[in-house]
Amino acid sequence: MDKKPRGRPIKSEIRQNLIEILYFKKKAYGYELHKIYNEIFPKCTNEVVYYHLKKGAILNLFKVEKIVTEQGNYSWGTAVKEYFENKEKQMNNESNIIS
Repeated sequence: MDKKPRGRPIKSEIRQNLIEILYFKKKAYGYELHKIYNEIFPKCTNEVVYYHLKKGAILNLFKVEKIVTEQGNYSWGTAVKEYFENKEKQMNNESNIIS
């Protein structure tokens, strides 16, 4: 009797599709791959593409050339940063009252 390995199967249709895209594209950023993927294959989320890119890199199917965190002015502006700064100030004020 053959035992099935535990966990998710290593083979993935999405990962194979990404391999095919990269065969023709040669190099691409994750977001760019996501856009191309959704134009050709059934739609999937950006998170799924990044998951399969990471898993593919672990399996030596993909080579990560570099990881870049883009800085810039986004549509939400500084709202996220301000939210957490205000939240922290609020928590500090509350802890001062309790003390």
